[in-house]
Amino acid sequence: MSVHDTQNPESRDAALTAATDAVRDGKLIVLPTDTVYGIGADAFTPDAVNALLDAKGRGRDVPPPVLVGDHAVLLALATDVPDYVEQLAEEFWPGPLTIILTAQPSLTWDLGETRGTVALRMPDDEIALALLRRTGPLAVSSANRSGKPAALTVLDAATQLGDSVEEYLDGGTARIGTGSTILDATVEPAEIVREGSLTKDQIIAVVGDIFAAPAPEASEDDPDGAVDAIDADGTGSHEAADDGSAVDGAAVDGSAADGSATDGSATDGSATDVSAADGSVPGGSAAAANASALDLPSEPDLGQSSTSPAELAEPAAPVVPADDGADVATTAAADPANTEGVPRDGHAAG
Repeated sequence: MSVHDTQNPESRDAALTAATDAVRDGKLIVLPTDTVYGIGADAFTPDAVNALLDAKGRGRDVPPPVLVGDHAVLLALATDVPDYVEQLAEEFWPGPLTIILTAQPSLTWDLGETRGTVALRMPDDEIALALLRRTGPLAVSSANRSGKPAALTVLDAATQLGDSVEEYLDGGTARIGTGSTILDATVEPAEIVREGSLTKDQIIAVVGDIFAAPAPEASEDDPDGAVDAIDADGTGSHEAADDGSAVDGAAVDGSAADGSATDGSATDGSATDVSAADGSVPGGSAAAANASALDLPSEPDLGQSSTSPAELAEPAAPVVPADDGADVATTAAADPANTEGVPRDGHAAG
């Protein structure tokens, strides 16, 4: 086990070389990121990924997210990528946003029980990016034992992980100190699995309300849909009410925001038939009035898994990664002591 000071320009290149060699040899490394310190392994070496999970005391049901060093890698690792995802990556990468996507089926990797998904993130840290550009994509989870606090310094990480890690890169104290926000883009509407330092409102400001349930389609017998029924009294269609409440940012301990749904008003300001917080359709038939909004799960800690993406024809849910930070980024009950929230498809993110 070796510790390298990456804050010193004179020793930085040697530190990156040592970490790169360790990754290529199938060993584990610890690296700084913008959120918290991460424990990393070559994403395409199954034995290394299993060693990472063993070092954390975690099972294959909580696969790690994958950190990338360039925007272009997103489309190489994921498929069926919604247009809004590319907008979000352009705006918030590098940064504290982990996005769960459908993995390219041709990839020869084994991250665990991902159910065909992968959680991706591009960290906003100079050392992490320099390393990723040398190694390629890395499976990275927060550098702590499962159930323990996320490491904010290399000493925190070394105290918990010890000799299970070959090379430690010391980049100083993690700048943000809490996990990334985990967005599940494999379901429609999209879901925030864990709200970290990036808020739901910030996402909506860039791509509109991708979390609102789509309006019901009109039937063949009633081409104008339930909207006409709502307007029958001449009062006009009802615009979704806005309760004005803001989504709280995740606390430093990595806990998720309450995940409550925002109002269903259209982002272009036009009137819609989706009511505010409860997601029900005002007026109209009883069935429309009882349409419930999707409840976002409370954010688990980074080391936990949560339930996964909606299934087409009820398919198996995707797994959210255990990621870098107290995060890259899904199924189960949260581990309150672990800042690594796990997306519903089983991935844990950071």
